Amino acid sequence: MIKEARTGILGGTFDPVHLGHLLIAEEARERLGLRQVLFMPAGQPWMKDRAVSPAAHRLAMLQRAVEDNPAFGLCRIEIDHPGVSYTAETLARLSGEMPGERFFFLLGWDALEDLPRWKDPERVLALAELVVFPRAGYPAPDLPGLERLLPGVGKRVHLLEGPIIQISSTEVRRRVRDGLSIRYLVPRAVEEYILEKGLYKEG
Repeated sequence: MIKEARTGILGGTFDPVHLGHLLIAEEARERLGLRQVLFMPAGQPWMKDRAVSPAAHRLAMLQRAVEDNPAFGLCRIEIDHPGVSYTAETLARLSGEMPGERFFFLLGWDALEDLPRWKDPERVLALAELVVFPRAGYPAPDLPGLERLLPGVGKRVHLLEGPIIQISSTEVRRRVRDGLSIRYLVPRAVEEYILEKGLYKEG
């Protein structure tokens, strides 16, 4: 019997990737029986109100973070796409490149609440199921309210109960800027890369 091809996708700026990202990906992989989870760094994230680190640095850190897990991989589709990328368009391109794959898009409670404001949210839901994990400091999503705005969304959402992650890339950058340790917040190889390249010392 051929096992259904299930792929998880975890997008983000990953500036930097931290242990919370890896925990979320592993939890989703186990709970939903995913054969792989692809980490998909954004090229030019349109919803960010700050400059992000060059893609080459973010990609290099991700490579170091996932290399010891055979179920984790990198997806360069948004990094390599010129200009701003939108999730609906990215999922459509992935569907073309990986026909027959069943996609599960991982996001936090806060991002799910913003889904009606995304570009073509109905297309996102048609192309992928959403795996939603809790975010510290954010309330659980209002699924009935979302259902009124996006009919059928409830059938495309999988709510994970945990883990509740309190690590953030913002906090990691702040600690580096303040000269504080980031050990146990990011993989050791990522910490070494940040120190070697002198990232996050300013800004």
